[in-house]
Amino acid sequence: MASDKVQVLSDANFQQTIKSATVPVVVDFWAEWCMPCKRIAPIVEQVAGELEGKAIVGKMNVDENPTTPSTFGIHSIPTLLVFKDGQVVDSVVGLRGKDELKRLIETHL
Repeated sequence: MASDKVQVLSDANFQQTIKSATVPVVVDFWAEWCMPCKRIAPIVEQVAGELEGKAIVGKMNVDENPTTPSTFGIHSIPTLLVFKDGQVVDSVVGLRGKDELKRLIETHL
């Protein structure tokens, strides 16, 4: 479900990705059965392409990786968290448009 612009994140590689990043990291928490998740996926892909080199965009399947979403108290999907310097600095829950997602990320660049 991820393209070459979007990293697939897992419980195994999440901490390393977040802590080693020198740019903001946006993580889309999603599931295969979630219709809003499927609708936001192409928007996340577009934003990843437009912000390539300025931010890292990743996706984490909450069904396959239950530990990380639980750590951050994710109860509704899609949820997007923005990390900077290893810490959550912003979040959005639910289906959002491209402009809103881009603004959300750009405020942390």
